[in-house]
Amino acid sequence: MNAIPSEIPDVMILEPRIFVDERGFFMETWNQKIFSRIGIPGTFVQDNHSKSAQGTLRGLHYQIQQPQGKLVRVTNGAVYDVAVDIRRSSPTFGRWVARTLTAENKLMMWVPPGFAHGFYVLSTEAEFTYKCTDFYAPKYERTIRWSDEDIGIDWPIPNGSAPLLSPKDAGGVAIGAAEVFD
Repeated sequence: MNAIPSEIPDVMILEPRIFVDERGFFMETWNQKIFSRIGIPGTFVQDNHSKSAQGTLRGLHYQIQQPQGKLVRVTNGAVYDVAVDIRRSSPTFGRWVARTLTAENKLMMWVPPGFAHGFYVLSTEAEFTYKCTDFYAPKYERTIRWSDEDIGIDWPIPNGSAPLLSPKDAGGVAIGAAEVFD
């Protein structure tokens, strides 16, 4: 596993070793010993898998209590994946990191607790999977507005298009009004 530093040190881009032959490929997506060595905790309690249509934007989500670290990857299609630091005491508070994750490049992103997370679907459809360090707790879930100008995420949304949003995502709040971590 190759851990690639991002612009925010706590967020890591992970490039797995891929073994390819005439039958297809094999890759290890989780190994507690290796991931612990590179700074990713060894306890995951929940796996999630979503399928989304092109133009869907999910996020920016987080849980103010029971914060979740997420190890994310794409198994079909392509997404623009974003993590936003929402730890007020952090020197990178309000800054964001993004990478294009695809089924072809097989990159993964580690989004630690204390970050809001979201993604935009670039391909016709995309399947997105992620491991979580804590259980989903809807009463603690919060959403920051995907288009918050104070954060300034450069989403790759085609000009003249509007992303497909859930009511929850459409109702996200600005980072200045959001509950964030100390």
